[in-house]
Amino acid sequence: MINQLLIILFAYLVGSISSGIILSRIFNLPDPRTIGSKNPGATNVMRSGNKKAAIFTLLGDLLKAIFVLTIAEYLDFQDLVTVCVALAVLIGHIYPIFYKFHGGKGVATAIGILIALNFKLALIVTSIWLIVFGIWRYSSLAAIVSAISAPFIAIFILGDQFLYCMAYSLITIIILFKHQTNIKKLLSGKELKFKR
Repeated sequence: MINQLLIILFAYLVGSISSGIILSRIFNLPDPRTIGSKNPGATNVMRSGNKKAAIFTLLGDLLKAIFVLTIAEYLDFQDLVTVCVALAVLIGHIYPIFYKFHGGKGVATAIGILIALNFKLALIVTSIWLIVFGIWRYSSLAAIVSAISAPFIAIFILGDQFLYCMAYSLITIIILFKHQTNIKKLLSGKELKFKR
């Protein structure tokens, strides 16, 4: 029981490490929480004009989820613990203890979770994100559509793995909750759009 609680706590702390904030400091860029969408994620770091920093931010947010879930898998924890680890790293990213609980919206970290747990699902969901973004140029819209699609696709891929399907549904709810403002802006036509 102690080991299970420790890995979940560890996952939250790793999730709390903000790649966007750290890399913005390394690259001498503005704090991403002060520009654009005020979000320390890769797409907002991209608004600083530094594509390299944005790519590293994306990789950092992906890899922290893959890292903790790989450890959980190596230690052969039960599925319920693995799901809790996945949710903990996501919650850590969104509500990081190191940054006064003001973090990102969880999209890249959620994709990292999918990569670690089911690469096929991750590939399909990421493809949906890329298609939606490529057509409409709204990062938030791409995140919302791909997040909504994930649980439904999981049902077809995972079949009777009810626990993981529920986990993906919870992740979708969390992502949508964090995108409430974006949804309102999309509906009002005020959402920030990436230029081609």
